[in-house]
Order: sequence, then structure tokens, then C-alpha cells
Amino acid sequence: MKTNEIEHIEIDLLLEAIYRRYGYDFRSYARASIERRIRQFLSGSGCASVSEMIPKVLHDEEFFTRLARYFSISVTEMFRDPLVYRAVREKVVPLLRTWPHVKIWHAGCATGEEVYSLAIVLKEEGLYERATIYATDFSDVALERAREGIYETAKLREATRNYQQAGGKASFSEYYHARYEAAAMDGSLKERVVFSSHNLASDSVFGEMHLVFCRNVFIYFKRDLQHRALGLFTESLVHGGFLCLGAKEDLRFTDFRDRYEIVDDKARIYKKKDGP
Repeated sequence: MKTNEIEHIEIDLLLEAIYRRYGYDFRSYARASIERRIRQFLSGSGCASVSEMIPKVLHDEEFFTRLARYFSISVTEMFRDPLVYRAVREKVVPLLRTWPHVKIWHAGCATGEEVYSLAIVLKEEGLYERATIYATDFSDVALERAREGIYETAKLREATRNYQQAGGKASFSEYYHARYEAAAMDGSLKERVVFSSHNLASDSVFGEMHLVFCRNVFIYFKRDLQHRALGLFTESLVHGGFLCLGAKEDLRFTDFRDRYEIVDDKARIYKKKDGP
């Protein structure tokens, strides 16, 4: 048997061990991405092979935590893809206003930049005080950073242009407090946000949501896990609720295409149809 075939088996066993020991299911993540991240971790892990990592994962929770950080995809920024936030502001918020209270699930929120971006849009549109945002991720490390809401000052300054293109109505600097090289998001942006752990591969639905925001997460999933996650979102949304996906993610080639109508094709925003 060739070396790469043996390593393939070792990775299968490692992912199975993680699932059975900790409940995190990475078995349906895009294979090329997960293998690349395991190899990156292996090079600095002190282990000679993937198989040597398995007993350490089973018996050493700190070792697993370090490995899990490599699986967490945290490529994000404030108001990433400004046209999406402009579309939410112009095409989604007016309909969200028709509900007395709005519940939003931001799945795969990573380190929180896009959660705060959405909170700013809701605040400027007068909807924030009637909303609750459930921001979830499987990575406890990413969630802790999201809760803190502290980012590099330079990155937030760079985000000013995105904010303006997204239809921002104030000065973006009003939403954070900068000191030296770090900037903390204003505390008011956290008041209606609940950060919690959730694994799209193994956990259940969030009920009665009016908007599900999950951008640039599916590109790391294999088809069966994409299908599972879309099922969770569809079951979680109220009739007439909205689903927002990433720029390279599209409902048209999934089993759920007939359950939604397109609100904004370029922004990948969909509205759940009435009916079963």
C-alpha cells in the first residue's frame, strides 16, 4: 500500500476519534482542505505521523484544542462584500420590520467581525432593539474572540470603505474605541447578541428564525454536510424568513432550491416560501 493511501486511512481514523471523543464531526468537511490543515498542524505537533496524533487527541484535550484551531476557518472582515449588507439594508430589513421581534441566526460567525457588521446595519435601521442575534461557531477560541470584540485598529480603519459602500449612515469610527494598536467594538453592539457553541455537522436547529446568515462556510463542506446544514436552516426559518449565503454558494443546485425564492441573486439572499 502506498504511503499516501496509508495517510488517508490515518486521517479517517483521526477524524473518527475526534467525533467519538469530543462530538465534533469533521468527517464531511471538504477533504482537500481538512487534509491540508492536518498536515500543517502535524509539522509542528511533535508527532512523526498522523497515527501518532490519534492517542494524543484521545487523551489530551489541550492537544485537541490546538488541532481544532487549525480546522476553524476565520477568514473574515468587517462588512465583507459590502453589496450584501446594502442588500440586507434595502431588501431584507423593510420586511423584518413587519415582525414585532426579530430573531437572527449567524451560523459560523468565526471571530465576530460580520456579526458586528450586521448589528450596525440593524442599529442604523432602527431594528436593533427589537432583534436578537444568535452568533454561533464550533470553535470556542473563535467565539471568545468574537465575545471580546477586540481587533487590530488597522483592520477596522480599512473596513471604513466597506462600511461606506454598504450604505453606512454615520462615521464608522463611532462604533469602536481605539487605543494604540487595538480597537474594541462599542458595548452597545453586544447587547442583543448571544454567542454560543454550535456544530453544523452534529447539532440541531435553532427555532423560529427570521434571518439565517451563513456566509462562506459551505465552501469548506462536502455535499452531504452542505445538505444537512441547509436542512437545519430551512427547518429553523419561519415562513417568509431569509437565508443569506456566501458569494460562491448557491441554492440553485441543491435539493432546497424549490423551498426559496431569490431576493438578490448577486448577494445570495433567498426568501423561504410559504408551505411545507
